[in-house]
Amino acid sequence: MSSIKKDHPVGAGTGAVAGGLAGAAVGAVGGPLGMGAGVVVGGIIGAVAGDSVAESVNPTVYADHWRSNFKNASYLMVDRGWDDYEPAYKLGYSAHGSNPGRRFEDVESSVQETWQAAKGKSRLAWSEAKGAVQDGWNYLERAMPGDSDHDGN
Repeated sequence: MSSIKKDHPVGAGTGAVAGGLAGAAVGAVGGPLGMGAGVVVGGIIGAVAGDSVAESVNPTVYADHWRSNFKNASYLMVDRGWDDYEPAYKLGYSAHGSNPGRRFEDVESSVQETWQAAKGKSRLAWSEAKGAVQDGWNYLERAMPGDSDHDGN
């Protein structure tokens, strides 16, 4: 067995950002201090989860897949491009890593809450981005054996 540690800074970083955003949204109920604590805890949990996802699915391969295939999606809006859809696919990747063993339907509302912060310069509203986020999530479901959708449900 190799003693070489595999680092996945992109996966961990993406997970940390998504976890921090989710933590901030949940912690906001407790005011500024709750939000700050949520960012820290969510960021740590998200980084660990993102690193685990990156062990199974290379984030560069994932991004390249969607960059090459997003134009074939049924939800594609003709006046929107990769810069609009890329944040949605990134959110699908990071949300999946932050919610191991769960189904998209079970976490959709919390993922939707993070879209405004995660979308950056994307012009997509949540209703327009949801398909790409869910496609990104489903891509990981198929790639990661033993995950929630692989148990026969």
